[in-house]
Amino acid sequence: MIEKTETGELDVKLLELLVCPLTKGPLEYDRERHELISRKAKLAYPVRGNIPIMLPSEARPID
Repeated sequence: MIEKTETGELDVKLLELLVCPLTKGPLEYDRERHELISRKAKLAYPVRGNIPIMLPSEARPID
């Protein structure tokens, strides 16, 4: 589970540990859409209830 800080933001240290399951590359957190973005794979993984869903079948393609 991704923990939130007191301000309601996701824990930056935990985000630094997470990588894209396909490319093993870094992820960016999109606060507005509650998604973890893999630019290299061109996929957006959803975050539901503070839990990242890191399954390629659950990710949506991005441009």
